[in-house]
Amino acid sequence: MGTVGLGLVDCHCHLSDPDFDSDLDDVLEKAKKAKVIALVAVAEHSEEFEKIMQLSERYNGFVLPCLGVHPVQGLSPEGQRSVTLKDLDAALPVIENYKDRLLAIGEVGLDFSPRFAGTEDQKEEQRQVLIRQVQLAKRLNLPLNVHSRSAGRPTINLLREQGAGKVLLHAFDGRPAVAMEGVRAGYYFSIPPSVIRSGQLSLFSKKQKLVKQLPLTSICLETDSPALGPEKQVRNEPCNISISAEYVAQVKGISVEEVMDVTTQNALALFPRLGPLLQK
Repeated sequence: MGTVGLGLVDCHCHLSDPDFDSDLDDVLEKAKKAKVIALVAVAEHSEEFEKIMQLSERYNGFVLPCLGVHPVQGLSPEGQRSVTLKDLDAALPVIENYKDRLLAIGEVGLDFSPRFAGTEDQKEEQRQVLIRQVQLAKRLNLPLNVHSRSAGRPTINLLREQGAGKVLLHAFDGRPAVAMEGVRAGYYFSIPPSVIRSGQLSLFSKKQKLVKQLPLTSICLETDSPALGPEKQVRNEPCNISISAEYVAQVKGISVEEVMDVTTQNALALFPRLGPLLQK
């Protein structure tokens, strides 16, 4: 790929988030200065699909769009709820309309946090929504950008049962042993800057163990901006992806350059449409 290996790919971020409305140009300029060569912009609900597609046009070849329906719906924190098949029905025609311009289907997945999926019925409807999106990705020959909070094993099991092809598990919070089942299935795992937060919290020490155990050939980098930054309650930005790269290098005892190179090659393998877009 020539010079492509000289930059970083943020494999999962939310550039359509209102937190970026006032200064997105500046945010993207900072990302470029931090050697970011591509930003994979994911969706959570159909209301933001058009905005993501417009951003991908405005920043053509730099902001790359994914459309999908997240397991948690609702625009405000108070109004958040578990996804329904009705949410998916509203989204499918738009995804079909843009299918040739998408990098992947996402953000999709399962979220079994008790406040969102307290009942078996809610979990089952989440599974059905995910199954339909896995089938859609297979039909369109697109990768999946996947969320799996409090549902690591159920998510990996479902993806394997459904014969999912190329998969990115973002900010995986399951046990490292479960992640290794994903590695064996050929899935990739992306590491956000929040991994550097204090290891006193069991969740983050688990994520640090995950970085140790995952082979570098299965690791991608992400920011999940504006969430999952190095500091809690502070807006995260794509330029912070270098923090993820430095952390992986430190844990693996290798150079940051090697992490940049291998994770970018991984992103190119994961997202087949990425290479041609970067060469435009």
